[in-house]
Amino acid sequence: MQKVITTERIPIKLWLDNIEEGALKQARNLANLPFAYKWIAIMPDSHEGFGMPIGGVLAAQDVIVPNAVAVDIGCGMLAARTGLQEIPADALRQIMSEIRQQVPVGFEHQHTDQPWEGFNHAPDLPIIQQELVSARRQLGTLGSGNHFIEIQKGDDGFIWIMIHSGSRNFGLKAANYYHKTAQALCARKGYSLPDRDLAFLPMETREGEEYFAAMNYCCDFARANRALMMEKISEVFLCTTGATILDIVNIHHNYAALELHFGREVLVHRKGATRASRDTVGIIPGSMGAKSYIVQGLGNAESFESCAHGAGRRMGRKQAIRSLNLAEEQDKMHGILHGLRTRNELDEAPGAYKDIDEVMGLQHDLVQIVVTLNPLGSIKG
Repeated sequence: MQKVITTERIPIKLWLDNIEEGALKQARNLANLPFAYKWIAIMPDSHEGFGMPIGGVLAAQDVIVPNAVAVDIGCGMLAARTGLQEIPADALRQIMSEIRQQVPVGFEHQHTDQPWEGFNHAPDLPIIQQELVSARRQLGTLGSGNHFIEIQKGDDGFIWIMIHSGSRNFGLKAANYYHKTAQALCARKGYSLPDRDLAFLPMETREGEEYFAAMNYCCDFARANRALMMEKISEVFLCTTGATILDIVNIHHNYAALELHFGREVLVHRKGATRASRDTVGIIPGSMGAKSYIVQGLGNAESFESCAHGAGRRMGRKQAIRSLNLAEEQDKMHGILHGLRTRNELDEAPGAYKDIDEVMGLQHDLVQIVVTLNPLGSIKG
């Protein structure tokens, strides 16, 4: 931990030296919520979000805050260790090409409905039910923005596959619907809020129960989404190299969960944060030109057993497109197969993100590094 702010109702504990003004203001707002428990934890990859900073951890008593989970509910990481120890350049190019054919990216969907047992157990909630038809063709798709598929070489000697993706339209629609529901409920009840984007739902209410059920279903879908992509990619690896998958880690970093902390059950909201309870295996990716890490949690109670979810943005998307130099950003990825071709793609360039090694150095008390992964090829959504 780098510093503690004690000027608000409860403390703010920060695992970074410098936090942007917008994110700090949001952290102060969180600390003044009447239901916020013990303190607010801000991870080293933190930056401004909607209502709550990304890289923030809020433990709440008896309420749930949709915007403290984020709009891409269940967004997270999957990392898989293959049995392959080397990958020739021509094989890598072939694999990357075939992955693009097997896994729809951006706004593309599957051509046919995809099987998942979870479709048969969807909550009977209008916002979920209305998305079921399209979700059957969104399952196994990457999405856009900062979502990616990456082939990496680990310092354990193995080739790894990493996927960053979420719950697609399920999460977005559920998040927006229940955020508006929370705003209406708070206005109706006359609750005072430091920011309307921190509207909440008491867990004892029907609305709170519904959102919790919808959120968990979106998380299940997001996990299945990453798993199906991994299944398709593993088939590509098997056909191209004969290599099989040895280990898989599949985790969320946008969710809320009931957990026991300091003798009380609370709803821990992790928005762009990863669970890091003792011995829990986690994934912390860098930018597409930087290293990523497989980590093991240290169970630090001060962070509500949490850690960073990635490098974190250094600048907004529009600012990155305006200010970064395309040639310089491409040079940062020398030797990596990538799709950064035009200025409009600079929003996901390495320079738009914080230095992942600095982020890792700031959270040495939260996780220990198990495997360091260097990128070989990157596919962006």
